[in-house]
Amino acid sequence: MQDDIAEQKKMIRKQCRQTRQNLSEPFRTFASQQICNKIKNLQAFQKASVVLTYMPIKAEVDLRPLLDGFPHITWVLPRILPEPEHSLVFHIYDPNLLVYHPFGMAEPSRHLPLIAPGEIHLALVPGLAYDRQGWRLGYGGGYYDRFLQDFAGISLGVVYEALFLDNLPRGHYDIPVNGVVTELSFYATSAQSSASGPS
Repeated sequence: MQDDIAEQKKMIRKQCRQTRQNLSEPFRTFASQQICNKIKNLQAFQKASVVLTYMPIKAEVDLRPLLDGFPHITWVLPRILPEPEHSLVFHIYDPNLLVYHPFGMAEPSRHLPLIAPGEIHLALVPGLAYDRQGWRLGYGGGYYDRFLQDFAGISLGVVYEALFLDNLPRGHYDIPVNGVVTELSFYATSAQSSASGPS
């Protein structure tokens, strides 16, 4: 069963990568700005003082305008710990102290202050695709699922509308987010937490 799901995900990943690559760069820039605008209007964002975000890679939604526009927020970035930990740790964001992971994304320096997951109020979670129930299709590493499993704050998936699907295959270890934001709308999911809707 899990092997079947893994095979389905592999096939959908290939399709979704192609869909995302087919989006023009001007459109991705426009859509990213629209998504930033929608996040700004969410109660979950307005109430949060510690927010987890990410540095975009491979044509992902770019949330960097939020970091520049809301300097009073404590912004946090993930750093990958490889085997044997195979998990994420979180550091204060400093634009002058970013290093590049072999996967290609910018990460915070290991020397920056650590932030415990319990201190994070809102997590903005990248994904290759999301569905209407809040299930996420990532790149197969499982890092965000391990984090979300015990995360007590509000989690919002961030994705282009073209990659917001009706249903995604999910495995035993997959964890849904509380809502999904695209350039067109905010979508509450079955895992919605209070205060995640628009103000």
